[in-house]
Amino acid sequence: MKAAYITQPGPPESIQYGDLPTPSAGAGQALVRVGAVAVNPIDTYIRGGLIKAQLPSPFIIGCDLAGTVEAVGSGVNRFKPGDRVWASNQGLMGRQGSFAEYSAVDECWLNGTPAGVSDEQAAAAALVGITSWIGLVPRAKLKSGETLFVNGGSGGVGSTVLQMAKAIGAKVITTAGSDEKVKLCRQLGADVAINYKTEKVDEAIRAAAPSGVDVWWETLREPDFDRTIGLLALRGRMILMAGRDARPTFPVGPFYTKDCTLIGFAMFNSSAEVQQRAGEAINGWLAGGKLKPCIDRVIPLSQAAEAHKLQEQNTIHKAGTLAGKIVLKP
Repeated sequence: MKAAYITQPGPPESIQYGDLPTPSAGAGQALVRVGAVAVNPIDTYIRGGLIKAQLPSPFIIGCDLAGTVEAVGSGVNRFKPGDRVWASNQGLMGRQGSFAEYSAVDECWLNGTPAGVSDEQAAAAALVGITSWIGLVPRAKLKSGETLFVNGGSGGVGSTVLQMAKAIGAKVITTAGSDEKVKLCRQLGADVAINYKTEKVDEAIRAAAPSGVDVWWETLREPDFDRTIGLLALRGRMILMAGRDARPTFPVGPFYTKDCTLIGFAMFNSSAEVQQRAGEAINGWLAGGKLKPCIDRVIPLSQAAEAHKLQEQNTIHKAGTLAGKIVLKP
C-alpha cells in the first residue's frame, strides 16, 4: 500500500511517500480502507520531534481518518466489512498513524459515519470535534444562554468550538484575521465576529458581553492571563489547549477573587469511553447539519510533506493562509 511515513523525526521534508506492507486486522481491530485523512498541529509536533515519543520505524504519520471497513479481527462486534467509519487517536501511544491507503484501527477508537456525511467531512471533524466536545461539555460544562469566546473562529478547532457552542445554545464571540474570514464565522453562526487586525478586540468583547465571558477557549500559543481574566465573568472558565512551551505570568489575585476556573486538557488523555461519547454527539450534529467541518483544501496523500509545511506555517508562524482543515485523499 502507499503511505506517508518517516524513519526518524525531522522537518516536513523528512516525510516519504511510498510502498509499505498492508496491515491486517488483529484481535479487536478493523482494517479500514482509508478514504480521507486530515492534518492536525499535533501531527507536525510528533513528526518534528517536539513531542518525544517511542515511534515504530517506519512510522506512518497522522491521527485522523475516515473510510470503509475492509475486514475485522476476532472480538470486533460493533462494525462489519462495508461499514463506513471514522477515527482519531492514530499515531499516538505507539500506534501507527493514518496517512496510508489502509489502517488497522482498534475498535474502541472507531465511530460510524452518518449517511450523507462524506469521508472528507468525517476526517476533518475527527480530532477537532472530539477535542471541542470534551472541552465544552464534560470540562467547561457550557450551558445554553452562556457566552463563549474563541480565538480564530475560522480555524479547525475554532470553527468547531463555534458551531458546537451554538448547538448547545450559547452566544458566541470570535475573532478572525480578514473580512472574508469574519464573514465565514458569521455564516457558521457566530453572534459577534471581530477582525482582530482592524478592530479593537477587547472593546468589542466588552460591548457584546458587558457582564463578562462565561467560557473563554484559548487557542493562542502565548495566552495573556491579565487580559483574559479582566474579560471573564464571575465564575468564568478558561480552557487551555495550546501553548505547550508557554510560561506566562499568572495574576492570582484577580483570578481567585472572581471565582474563576482554569481548565487544561489534551484530548488524547481521555479514555476511549469518553471519546465514544464525543463521537456520538459529533455524529448527531453532523447528521443534523449543525456541524459543518471547515475544509480549506483537499489534496492527494502524496503531498503530505507540503501539507505539513503549510500547517506549520499557520500554527507556528501564524501565516494566516488557512481557513479550516487540510484534508488528503489516498
